[in-house]
Amino acid sequence: MGIGSQTKRRLIVSFLLIVSASAGFAACDPTRVDLRGDWGTVRFSVEVADDPGERSQGLMHRQSMPKSAGMLFVYDAPQPVSFWMRNTLIPLDMIFMDETGVVQTVHENAIPLDETGIFGGDAIQYVLEINGGLASRLGIEPGSQLRHPAIQPNPVWGCDAP
Repeated sequence: MGIGSQTKRRLIVSFLLIVSASAGFAACDPTRVDLRGDWGTVRFSVEVADDPGERSQGLMHRQSMPKSAGMLFVYDAPQPVSFWMRNTLIPLDMIFMDETGVVQTVHENAIPLDETGIFGGDAIQYVLEINGGLASRLGIEPGSQLRHPAIQPNPVWGCDAP
């Protein structure tokens, strides 16, 4: 008998929450992000791409990525943002956020090597890429909130908030 999709989602969320709880959610760290919503709270280890060279390289040429990992793209100011999957070998979910870290758009399962533009919105300042399909399984959707030291000051969910 197979495991239903709702049960799989709960198991994934539980695993990530257990891993996250062991690290504690109190302090922000530039090597991780916290996301929360009605579905709960989760933490990902991240690489930060905050300059043009790092952002253009992104996750290209990677054969795999751990489930609890991702890449956070940081822009200097809110702007129209579009991504593509050139030279990207793994399917990705792209989570587009405004200047306060609130999720505006989620693009699920971007197709590896596809050069079609994926528009995230007009006023995007942060983009989190995680393994394809994970956003849906966790329940990450518009309105979810992200916390990271790059988002300062953050009136929605700052690093000094529990």
